[in-house]
Amino acid sequence: MNGLDRHDIALLAELQRDSRQTVQQLADAAGLSSTPCWKRVKEMEATGIIRGYTALVDRELVGLSLAVLAEVNLTRHNEDDVRKFERAVADCPQIVSCYATTGQADYVIKVLVPDIKSYESFLHETAFKLPGVTRVRSSVVLKEVKAETRLPLAPAVAAKTAKAAKRARA
Repeated sequence: MNGLDRHDIALLAELQRDSRQTVQQLADAAGLSSTPCWKRVKEMEATGIIRGYTALVDRELVGLSLAVLAEVNLTRHNEDDVRKFERAVADCPQIVSCYATTGQADYVIKVLVPDIKSYESFLHETAFKLPGVTRVRSSVVLKEVKAETRLPLAPAVAAKTAKAAKRARA
C-alpha cells in the first residue's frame, strides 16, 4: 500500500470509532461503494496498517481499579539482558504497556491491578525479579484525564503529504 488517501483515513477513523460497523456503513461514511471499501479494508489488514480488532473494556468495572506508571532502570544494556527483560515484560499480564525511553528511566511501564496490596505483591513477586532490573520508581495514577486509543490520523497524514509535496517541488 503506497499511501493513505482521504478514503483510507475516513475508513480508519470510522473503524477506530466503531469497528463493528458493516461494510455498507463504512462505505457510506467514507464516500465509497461497498466493494472498493471492502477491498481497502482487506488491503490495510494485509499490510498491517490494521493490526486487529478489539473490545474496549472498562478496567474499573472488571476490578482493575489501580493504575501505576513505573519507571524502570536496568543494570546493563547489552542486547541479551534487554531481550530477556522485554520478553519477561511481554509475558506479564499486569503490565499493559511498556516503553523504552530516554531520560531518567530506561523503560516506563503501565501496570493494572485491583488495589495497592496487589501492586505491592506485583513489585516483590514480579517487577523486582524481572531480568536486569535495578530500580523501580512508581507513580500511582489518581485520575485518568485522557486514555485515548484512537490515533490522530489526519494530522499525521497531512504532515506526511506536506513532506512529499515539498520533496516533489525540490
